[in-house]
Amino acid sequence: NRSFAWAQIDVPGNKDLWAVSVHLLTASSTERELEGKALTAFIQSKVPAGSYVSIGGDFNTDARDEPVLPSLAPVVTIPTMFPDDGAGNGNTSTNRTKPYDWVLTDSALTTKEIPVAIKQKSFQHGLVFDTQVYAPIADLMPPIVGGESRATNMQHMAVVRDFQLTCGQ
Repeated sequence: NRSFAWAQIDVPGNKDLWAVSVHLLTASSTERELEGKALTAFIQSKVPAGSYVSIGGDFNTDARDEPVLPSLAPVVTIPTMFPDDGAGNGNTSTNRTKPYDWVLTDSALTTKEIPVAIKQKSFQHGLVFDTQVYAPIADLMPPIVGGESRATNMQHMAVVRDFQLTCGQ
């Protein structure tokens, strides 16, 4: 009962960005691989060549080598270095043992990635944002006070990646 939500975003002076939000099935890695193949086919048939592509959301992956990732490789770059929380943990499940959540981008957008910067801190490959780990919490604007990542029914940490586009790219 899940599908892909997507938006075509006009980036002034640049190629359009096609942003796809996913919530893949928890049933099995085989099911997620089939979903990845369907999403790849969708992108290849609907997204004009030369557009930027970003796929993000809950992939429900138990490991970084799940078959869903190679199934998406024709349309996005599968990273070898991953966002982390600043303490080296890139897992995004509540107990921080599984890499459920991803932000993947096509090769053209990947080349425009810049470190995530918060005040004096820099996260080279992106940030897995966990309010239980991030310090000093005062770096962040209210209403963040710490502990939100362990709220009742919270199952995921946010994944942040930044990209810099300049006019005409």
